[in-house]
Amino acid sequence: MNSRQVPVPEGLAGERVDLALMRLLGLSRARAGELVGNGGVLVDGRPVTKGDRLQPGATFQIDTELLTGQVSTGAGGIREAMADPVPIAVLFEDDEVVVVDKPVGVAAHPSPGWTGPTVIGGLAAAGHRIATSGAAERQGVVHRLDVGTSGVMMVAKSERAYASLKRQFKDRTVDKMYHGVVQGLLDPLRGTIDAPIDRHPAQDYRFAVVSGGKPSITHYETLEAFSHGSLVEIHLETGRTHQIRVHTAAMRHPCIGDLTYGADPVLAAKLGLKRQWLHAVRLGFEHPGSGEWICVESEYPTDLKVALERLQEGT
Repeated sequence: MNSRQVPVPEGLAGERVDLALMRLLGLSRARAGELVGNGGVLVDGRPVTKGDRLQPGATFQIDTELLTGQVSTGAGGIREAMADPVPIAVLFEDDEVVVVDKPVGVAAHPSPGWTGPTVIGGLAAAGHRIATSGAAERQGVVHRLDVGTSGVMMVAKSERAYASLKRQFKDRTVDKMYHGVVQGLLDPLRGTIDAPIDRHPAQDYRFAVVSGGKPSITHYETLEAFSHGSLVEIHLETGRTHQIRVHTAAMRHPCIGDLTYGADPVLAAKLGLKRQWLHAVRLGFEHPGSGEWICVESEYPTDLKVALERLQEGT
C-alpha cells in the first residue's frame, strides 16, 4: 500500500486511536473510525481497533489511497484528506486554558466535509493537553471562529475550565471584540443590530435573518471611514454562526471580501482579499481557576493589513 508515517504527538499519548486521528488529521470521528475499520491504519506496524489506546512514542502508518479514495471535493475530483497540522501561535496558556491566534483557512475542529487543518489538530500535534468534555469532534472547544475569520480563540485544557467557560459564554459575560471592514458607510455610525438568525431558507450553506430564528445581538461602532468602506469595531452579545457576516449583509454593508454574503468581487480583487475582512481582535474572560479577568489581543494578519492600507490610500 501507499502509506504515510505520522508520529503520534506527546499530547495524544493515551488517547483512543479514532480520536487521535480526528484531532491530528482534521477528520470527523466517523471518518476516522471507518478508516481504522477498513484496515487503513497501523500503529507501530500492527493492526489496531478504533478504541485502542496509543502509547507514548507510537507511530501511525496510514494508507493514503484508502484515505483519499473516499473523499470527494464536490467538483469531480479527489482532495487530500490528510491535512498536515499547521503551527498555531499561542497567545496565552496555563494549566486551564490555551488562547491561540487562529490563522485564516483553519477550522476550529474537525467536522463532516472539512479535510483541512484544525485548531484542535494543531494543538494536539504540538503536545498541548485538551479537555475531553464536549462532543467528540470538538472536545475542549468552547467557542468557534469561521474558517475564513482569523484572530483570538480559546480552548479549554481542563474539565473545570470547560464547564466554567461554557457557562460564561452562556451568561454572555465573555468580552468578544472583532474588527471588520464593511462596504460603504453604516448609518447610523454606531448602533445595535437585534435580528434573529437561522439557516437560509433556500441555501443551507448560508445563514440569514429569519423570523423565528435564534435571538442574535451585535453592537457596532465605526472607527474610520473610507471612500469604499468602513473599519468597524464589533462586540457580540450572542454568538451565532456567521453572526457578524449575516447582520452586516442584512444592513446592505457586507464585510469586504465576503462573496458568500454579497460583497463586491471587484473591490475584493483590488484589495487582494480572498476572504472576508473580519478579525477577532480581543477576548476577555474570567479565569476558571483564579477568577482573575484575562484579556488577550491579536494583531491584524498581513492580508488584512494590506487591504486596509489600500483602502486608506483610496483604492
